[in-house]
Amino acid sequence: MQKRKAPTRLMKELGYGTGYQHAHQSADAVVGMKCLPPGLEGTEFYHPTNRGVEAKIRERLEEWKKRREATSS
Repeated sequence: MQKRKAPTRLMKELGYGTGYQHAHQSADAVVGMKCLPPGLEGTEFYHPTNRGVEAKIRERLEEWKKRREATSS
């Protein structure tokens, strides 16, 4: 899946950007679109601790994950 709009008519005709979901155009700015290649889907690159600001980051990441799962269902 392409991650951007088709900048030319030819690219649009070839289907470039088909299926792209722009998060800022959705009601809560969260979409279910998968962006990682198949071998990396589901990989988590950051694991915040339960201390300080990282605890709030963890909560926020978990909320986004729930929202993405709800939009992709």
